[in-house]
Amino acid sequence: MPPACRACRSALQTGRPTTVVEITMQSINLHLKILIATLVALGVLITGYQIYVLDIPVTEDETDDIWSLDAKVEFRAAPGTPIKAQFFIPPLDQEYVSLNESFISNNYGVSINNQKGNRRVTWSSRRASGTQTLYYRLVLTKRYSEEQAKAAPPPTPQPVQLEGPEQVAADALINPIRQHSADIETFISETIRRVNDITDDNVKLLLAGGTSAMDKARVIDLLLSNARIPLELVHTIRLENTEAQTPELWLRSYNGERWLYFHPETGQQGIPDNRLVWWTGSDPLLALEGGRQANVTLTVSNSEMNALRLAKLTTQNSASALLEYSLYGLPLQSQRVYQVMIMIPVGVLVILILRNLIGMQTLGTFTPVLIALAFRETELGWGIALFTLITALGLSLRSYLEHLKLQMLPRLSVVLTFVVLVIAAISLFSHKLGLEKALAVSLFPMVILTMTIERLSITWEERGGAQSLKAALGTLIAATLAHLLMTIPELTYFVFTFPAVLLILVAFMLAMGRYRGYRLTELMRFKALIKS
Repeated sequence: MPPACRACRSALQTGRPTTVVEITMQSINLHLKILIATLVALGVLITGYQIYVLDIPVTEDETDDIWSLDAKVEFRAAPGTPIKAQFFIPPLDQEYVSLNESFISNNYGVSINNQKGNRRVTWSSRRASGTQTLYYRLVLTKRYSEEQAKAAPPPTPQPVQLEGPEQVAADALINPIRQHSADIETFISETIRRVNDITDDNVKLLLAGGTSAMDKARVIDLLLSNARIPLELVHTIRLENTEAQTPELWLRSYNGERWLYFHPETGQQGIPDNRLVWWTGSDPLLALEGGRQANVTLTVSNSEMNALRLAKLTTQNSASALLEYSLYGLPLQSQRVYQVMIMIPVGVLVILILRNLIGMQTLGTFTPVLIALAFRETELGWGIALFTLITALGLSLRSYLEHLKLQMLPRLSVVLTFVVLVIAAISLFSHKLGLEKALAVSLFPMVILTMTIERLSITWEERGGAQSLKAALGTLIAATLAHLLMTIPELTYFVFTFPAVLLILVAFMLAMGRYRGYRLTELMRFKALIKS
């Protein structure tokens, strides 16, 4: 029911007539409450989306892990023979974001191709001699990764045809595995357990004397193919600081819903979080033609980077719109300007609280905020001293001009010119004395100083010297508090990064617009009346 109808029904029930003004005010009050709630909800939702969905850092000094993967390929080239080195490199469709990928070689052609879900780089050279060294580096981070499409499941394998004793040994292993398993997951686990029992004669026969993880993975794949269970060999590295490490072999299979990972020797299920898939399949990491004595060294190192800088870097290197439509998308010079401008509503909020809740007298609302902005250049101590000095001198001139009975516009022009001369004189003398901070007085808003002097003089004439000094002191205190709040680095970063919080400030300002209660200074004034 609309507010007006509810008001009319209430009037009929109580017998008291409801005026049009009351109905209008109730409608306006409801409208204001809805507006305030909408602004608060928008501010909270947008800021929460940036923090929890886009994962933008809340503090400027927050850091994230950066992983550098280095591969060094060394070999001796055969004289007079073309060289072709094919090397698997990590796929970029994992839960990590690539910040940089580089291939370093001397007089080698470089090409990258995709093969069965793997990425492979090919270094080629017409001729080379002596020891050759090739480098590969990949820099990754996990924070700003996007959800990637899952790898396509492998096709259902055809049973491997065996002959003689090998077929008998495979059947002898598969039959009890079927009896002790209920699904693909338990079937693979039971197969891994039995293959790792090297005391079993059937296992010994199929291993053919080999005991490495690759040999066991080959036998496991053989047994699973007879059960028509697809299996992939996954070669991973550990994301931890190591001088050199060897790729670790894992097995994975698709059960129709998700990938299942198994360690071929321990039977551990579920790949650890710090493992990165380098390549899949049974092919070796490096295939070399035209060289010998090949050696591959894999090194992983960890470092930290500022999270915000990392976000910018991630946005530049991917199609992510993480910061594309934020203020960080502006040119650097414009960013510096907006870092100051976006804090003005915070300063205005301070003045609003000081005037409406505390009852402090100031020369308007925006004059203290503009003075607080000037304090950013002069620093607080010098700013207060220069403001006091220039205002006192300007008031003295204004008092003298009052005796000449001038009109307001010529009077303001004379005061403005005097303020400029005072600023120039202060800058000149401070430079001669080596006080470089005082040179920043030229950045003071001259018009604001002139209007401040004029308003103080008018207040002096209309309400007396005490009220004028009180207004000047209140303006200076308000400007100081606003400056201190507007220059907090953490707050500046937060408001600049999450500007939607200004909607919450606007909602608070709207609510303050309906405050009709006593101010703190009024409570002190009427304290005696309350006692009586």
